[in-house]
Amino acid sequence: MEKRKKDIGFFKLVDIFKRLRGKNGCVWDKKQTHETLIKYLFEESRELKKAILKKDIENIKEELGDVLLQVVFHAQIAKESNLFDIYDVIEHLNKKLIRRHPHVFGKSKVKTEEDVIKLWKDIKKKEKKLII
Repeated sequence: MEKRKKDIGFFKLVDIFKRLRGKNGCVWDKKQTHETLIKYLFEESRELKKAILKKDIENIKEELGDVLLQVVFHAQIAKESNLFDIYDVIEHLNKKLIRRHPHVFGKSKVKTEEDVIKLWKDIKKKEKKLII
């Protein structure tokens, strides 16, 4: 029951952005582009950093929401151009997390935190070479 309630909240968030950028949505939201939102992404990340350093749990919760807002906003803009949507972002992230944690989801072995970091960097390096 709890999981379903949380899923509904995420779907509601996605629908809110669809409406904000829709025909009868918010004039400001409809004008935004990936480029115009860059400054807000950095601003929200800085505010989250401050909240974390202060150990201000309520503010951390709020600022994490503001960072998530940025992610969903960018995904909605991309969806409107038929590039990708938030579910593509999530699928990409899920695959990357599994791929970069073969010591959890595969057969690789690590002993230390340093081993994990090295493994992550090695996998990332191989992935980037394949893209180029």
